[in-house]
Amino acid sequence: MTTTTSPGTRAGAPGLPGAGLDVAVFITCINDILFPQTGIAMTKLLERLGCRVHFPREQTCCAQITTNTGYFTESMDMVESYVKAFSDYDYVVAPSGSCIAAVRDQHPMLAEHAGDQGLMRDVEHTSSISLDISEFLVDVLGVTDVGAYFPHLVTLHPSCHGMRLLKLGDRPYLLLENVRGMTTVDLPAAEQCCGFGGTFCVKNPDMSSTMAADKARHIRETGAEYVVGWDNSCLLNIGGVLSRQNAGVKTIHLVEVLANTEED
Repeated sequence: MTTTTSPGTRAGAPGLPGAGLDVAVFITCINDILFPQTGIAMTKLLERLGCRVHFPREQTCCAQITTNTGYFTESMDMVESYVKAFSDYDYVVAPSGSCIAAVRDQHPMLAEHAGDQGLMRDVEHTSSISLDISEFLVDVLGVTDVGAYFPHLVTLHPSCHGMRLLKLGDRPYLLLENVRGMTTVDLPAAEQCCGFGGTFCVKNPDMSSTMAADKARHIRETGAEYVVGWDNSCLLNIGGVLSRQNAGVKTIHLVEVLANTEED
């Protein structure tokens, strides 16, 4: 079953960059359970740009955690579920470089490991149409100015999967450069991991805590009101440290900034 949003007159409107595109939202586990506002913001943004937005209810976990832990066989049902849920759309868009990296990097590996030729073909297709939100906006829609307004001082944390596996490069920065009213300040040692790393923080808690403390210290040094990131898993980790320190710095997902307008 698929839920299709009701965007009014803008979806498919001629002249908008997303006109004619059927885009499925892959919300991911952490956003579905802990950060529903991120999915709402992404839907709002995609509709504003003219996309027809769909939410396949069959979707579930991308299997990243089980795959990282070595449970390849146990991950196959989730790979097959992803293929079933998302094969029929023009694009699949997610607010998580980590999960999209799993779809593009791990799903083909798992299908090959299973020796299932049909699944390998299906996974090749769904992997090719699955994009992080910044990739979709910049590479597919060809936009860097989405009409956003966010009058705050922010610093930017680039997540590891986005940098190293998806190679998002400057896409998120190009989008943020065009946000009206916003001032950005460079984050020292921005390329360093925040220490989350999924199962890494469970298996190596002392090292993870030290890395998160370093990240929080650098964020406080900027004097920013907000730290913007492209993965809520990282922001959850960073935000927990900042909260315990009473740092007064809030975390916010990139797409929530981009969805905000002066009218809001």
